[in-house]
Amino acid sequence: MPTPERSALALAALLASAGAAHFVAPKQFDAIVPRALPGSPRTWTAASGVVELALAAGLAFPSTRRTSARAAALFFAAVFPANVKMAYDWRDRPLPEKALASARLPLQIPLILWARHAGRGQ
Repeated sequence: MPTPERSALALAALLASAGAAHFVAPKQFDAIVPRALPGSPRTWTAASGVVELALAAGLAFPSTRRTSARAAALFFAAVFPANVKMAYDWRDRPLPEKALASARLPLQIPLILWARHAGRGQ
């Protein structure tokens, strides 16, 4: 298992990439924003992108790593409803797309555990 520092830097890279994707290709993220949330899906897409970029920055520095790792774990839990919505919306798509959407659901668990590991040792 990688050290918590390497784990934190790898998670920071993942979050930075995901955060940037929210601004480069926002339509795909807009589509999975739960309708129950108030306001525009684009606002939620931008906000989650900003949060991911901030978490990535926080994980990159030892002085903010533990707090950022805890916040990342909470963030991964908070975005789970978007993954549920995607799986539901894609239920009638071709099997490869449906499988991709369904695979995102259990993926939140290892992401949460990864964030917890990244915050250790600080």
